[in-house]
Amino acid sequence: MKEWSRKWKASKNPKKQRKYRYNAPLHIKRKFLSAHLSKELRKKYKRRALPLRKGDEVVVMRGKYKKMSGKISRVDLKGGKVYIEGITRKRVAGTEIPVAFEPSNLMIINLYEDKMRLKAKKVGVK
Repeated sequence: MKEWSRKWKASKNPKKQRKYRYNAPLHIKRKFLSAHLSKELRKKYKRRALPLRKGDEVVVMRGKYKKMSGKISRVDLKGGKVYIEGITRKRVAGTEIPVAFEPSNLMIINLYEDKMRLKAKKVGVK
């Protein structure tokens, strides 16, 4: 397998799976940063998941910060992580830093309303 190929389907080999994700271009990596929608949003938009975006309100589903919610303050495409306002941890030095979350551990409870976003996805806009 070359550095990255659109035609590549799948492999059982974790090394190749990681290589595919790490070397993917940013417009493809954006799709990796998707999270499930809440039941109400799922009914409204008739979709299970949407890519995360700054301004979306999410709730943490797993881990130490489970059931905490907030707005997304930053989306890191290169690293594949999402940062939420108000959820921080302390360093040994005493400074507070934002916690990075894996998108699969989040659920969208309120979308940042933007017509361009919904038109691009052809979701619920008439």
